Amino acid sequence: MNDSITESVDVVVVGAGVTGLYAVHRLRGLGHSVRGFERGDDVGGVWYWNRYPGARCDVESVDYSYSFDEELQQEWDWSEKYAAQPEIVRYLRHVADRFDLRRSYTFATSVTSAELDEETLRWTVRTDGGEVVSARYCVFAVGCLSSTHVPDVPGAGDFAGATYHTGEWPHEGVDFGGLRVGVLGTGSSGIQAVPLIAEQAAHLTVFQRSANFSIPAGNAPLDEETRRRQKADYAERRRLSRLSGGGSPHAAHPSATFDVSPEERRAAFEERWELGGVLYSKTFPDQLTDRAANEEARAFWEEKVRALVEDPAVADLLVPTDHPIGTKRIVTDSHYYETFNRDDVRLVSLRENAIERIDRTGIVLADGSRVELDAIVFATGFDAMTGAIDRVDVRGRGGRRLKDVWSGGPRTYLGLGVDGFPNLFNLTGPGSPSVMANVVLCAEQHVDWLADCLRHLDEHGYRAIEADEEAVEQWVAQCRDRAAATLFPAANSWYLGANIPGKPRVFMPFVGGFGVYGEIIADVAASGYEGFTLIRG
Repeated sequence: MNDSITESVDVVVVGAGVTGLYAVHRLRGLGHSVRGFERGDDVGGVWYWNRYPGARCDVESVDYSYSFDEELQQEWDWSEKYAAQPEIVRYLRHVADRFDLRRSYTFATSVTSAELDEETLRWTVRTDGGEVVSARYCVFAVGCLSSTHVPDVPGAGDFAGATYHTGEWPHEGVDFGGLRVGVLGTGSSGIQAVPLIAEQAAHLTVFQRSANFSIPAGNAPLDEETRRRQKADYAERRRLSRLSGGGSPHAAHPSATFDVSPEERRAAFEERWELGGVLYSKTFPDQLTDRAANEEARAFWEEKVRALVEDPAVADLLVPTDHPIGTKRIVTDSHYYETFNRDDVRLVSLRENAIERIDRTGIVLADGSRVELDAIVFATGFDAMTGAIDRVDVRGRGGRRLKDVWSGGPRTYLGLGVDGFPNLFNLTGPGSPSVMANVVLCAEQHVDWLADCLRHLDEHGYRAIEADEEAVEQWVAQCRDRAAATLFPAANSWYLGANIPGKPRVFMPFVGGFGVYGEIIADVAASGYEGFTLIRG
């Protein structure tokens, strides 16, 4: 197929989100020729698509930003503690402009296949725009939360009103004024969108399959003095973040849950509640490994939430009973629970009364009752971790498809390499901390490791690097065993692929912590890339 190749480069980067942008910048800086492809019309990745009302990051803005350039850190001013989607997109566009990254990309273009030439160990990458590019290295930066999932609900195609998915929101926005709206799903996107949709809609019905744990964001504008103080302390803030479990500077309490008095324990929970958001799950170091410790955190949470909801029967439905707190990523919300105090908002528990079908005018429930609707919002999440790369026909040695190799769950070494797929890298995906940490620092961690690796190959005359099968098996086992030592497998979460019918139930991220993972991959590099085979030119 070489006669059809239209371009030959060192590296193809798929995706123009947080990880892809930094990969293009870093690898171009090494002197590599880089060609990027992005299915959206512009940079932004998950933040380009997720424009639903209330879309907001659950990592503090000052931390959810690149650290690789000190001038960039100092020049950008975040307006809020937790940035909303429009501001994050502005930031990523600023980065793309500042480092002239768009010139390496072709936008509104999807990569459809990547095939290894076993003689040359180069990748032939094809797009839906007709490009056929040969690359020495193929780098996927497609994100863990970018392949939207819509459940197969009978009759969905018959609905006469408007339908939306939070992960593919219209760029022009949606006006729900005067409409009867139904929101299906109470994960992060649903919980963030519900309060704002309720403010617009004539009536809102929230259809909840599984109650979720959410913590008020405690969001607030950042004043100039706060920004000045944060920027002055950036070096130490980043140092602590890189040592941490989740890529932020907030460490867990130094003592175990029951090694402190009830008063000190409550004070610690109160402090994390006020801090807001996902960090509550890491108040104490044993909170996600010890059931009794987890129950202490859960009970405090329940007390707080019940105080926000006026109707005890509604509160009963909003309090999860099927998983330990923190084993699904805790949501960061703004007045979610208070929204159910409104007369024009109704909560339907699908555990008690499932959806029978959707018809022309609304939703029919199992008990025969109807909910008349003018618009339906599917806040039903993603085929997480593997869905985006599964859309690409990736073929390695012997023509093996990556999707088939991963049919029993993703198999990687360090989340970086796959045996049988030399010079292919799937960044910030399964087998790495990825969705369990600050993805911006995860992106830098992976891309910096990759850049050093490619430099090592060139300096020592190697043309390719490939994970060993045994190393892959050992890493898969280590990720599985680390997860099994926690409470995470007790939840039917998208970490396990439990939201996708037929997907194998395998815990996909590395749960050992961002700092620990960084030490592991650094040691592998220092050893001369133990667990990889380096192939000479």
